[in-house]
Amino acid sequence: MTTLAHGTDTLTRDALAVLQPGFVGTSAPDWLLRRIGEGLHSVGLFGRNIHTPEQLAALTAQLRAERDGVLVAIDEEGGDVTRLEVRSGSSFPGNHALGAVDDADLTHDVAAELGRRLAACGVNLNWAPSADVNSNADNPVIGVRSFGADPSSVARHTAAYVRGLQSSGVAACTKHFPGHGDTSVDSHHALPSIDVSLEVLRERELAPFRAAIAAGTKAVMSAHILLPALDTDRPATLSRRILTGLLREELGFDGLIVTDGMEMQAISATYGIERGSVLAIAAGADAICVGGGLADDDTVVRLRDALIAAVRSGELPEERLADAAARVRALGEWSASSVREDRAPQTDIGLVAARRALTVTGSGPLLDAPAYVAAFTPMANIAVGDETPWGVAAELGRRLPGTETGSYGDGVSVDALLAAAGSRRIVAVVRDEHRHAWMAAALDALIAARPDTVVVEMGVPQSEPRGALHVATYGAARVCGVAAAEVLTGA
Repeated sequence: MTTLAHGTDTLTRDALAVLQPGFVGTSAPDWLLRRIGEGLHSVGLFGRNIHTPEQLAALTAQLRAERDGVLVAIDEEGGDVTRLEVRSGSSFPGNHALGAVDDADLTHDVAAELGRRLAACGVNLNWAPSADVNSNADNPVIGVRSFGADPSSVARHTAAYVRGLQSSGVAACTKHFPGHGDTSVDSHHALPSIDVSLEVLRERELAPFRAAIAAGTKAVMSAHILLPALDTDRPATLSRRILTGLLREELGFDGLIVTDGMEMQAISATYGIERGSVLAIAAGADAICVGGGLADDDTVVRLRDALIAAVRSGELPEERLADAAARVRALGEWSASSVREDRAPQTDIGLVAARRALTVTGSGPLLDAPAYVAAFTPMANIAVGDETPWGVAAELGRRLPGTETGSYGDGVSVDALLAAAGSRRIVAVVRDEHRHAWMAAALDALIAARPDTVVVEMGVPQSEPRGALHVATYGAARVCGVAAAEVLTGA
């Protein structure tokens, strides 16, 4: 492709400053360091960039050797969505478990400990918390990432999370504005629409964001969703009515507005990432998140050049780009000078929270011998990913040596499962059973054949508890599996 000629002029620096690209590898490539030197102020980290805390700290130090105020962002929600512990599973339960406990002080302390660990590794911007109200039980992308379905509860816990995270010197990026909870479409794959009244949006979707703004959230992430009550033409990320009119002017948010990933199909398949990025900045966004899938220098150059060309053509006001870049730099300055609360590590707080979240139903006997774990495995959404282990098999195997596991998907043969289990007690592990007809049917058939079956629901519990014992964990993080295994073995 043909690129524009560039030096280190103000326009070029501003165009680079508003980008939050990703990269491949556990150390910074030369092209990324070069772009930071030219004006890039943000970098996004993903699971592929993280091996150990020590390696991550070395990586962030490498980035800051090029620019002290660089924002190092990560998608670390805890629970199902983890990058720090992508290969082992999170030590923290996610939002849904914290909402189930409903102790705002606990939510604050969990977020503070998570923030302490991020800060120790040099991460200063977290794309969390999810403030979405999970009002649609069939939502394929939010689910346990939400604190729940009650707006006031979600608002209370969102505010507590923001305060806890930022007390550790890590900026919160509350998402997905103005609310992704009432969708049945994943914006990674297509453009969702929430077709409800403005009154419903204000009372339900916006309540947690008002609370986050009141709590001082440093950033807000936009959603790639169409809300006809607010804008009939453009999704929130590209809508001036939503980002500037609603978020800035009506709600009074003065921090950084970050887009969700621009390579997601809701934007890339409808507008393209270059056109989408120009429209997002023009609408009021300040930082363009890209790099989950497109993680190379060519992407940065394409977006930089698209922004510069839009300014030169008059489509994008230069002062709007300059304002966006200034907000990015200001957040970097806040992070460098923020005062962190001095607190001792709370290494067990994640397990404490996971234990408190459990709901146990039934009176069947506990496990006292090697079991057979049948993991009913749905397709993971992209935000969660399929590389992070989940379930209770590993912890049950540690407590009950000889425990074996099998993974089952759509088309499962219950007869084959029973044959694999033999005489061992069966532990059926499900995830959002209510969303998967095949899973519900297989579970019914299994319980009919083996009434002593134990059921562990690690998604959003919507179906009636059944089985000799039913344990709801409100999330599939590793720590939730540990808590469930403790209960099932009487620890």
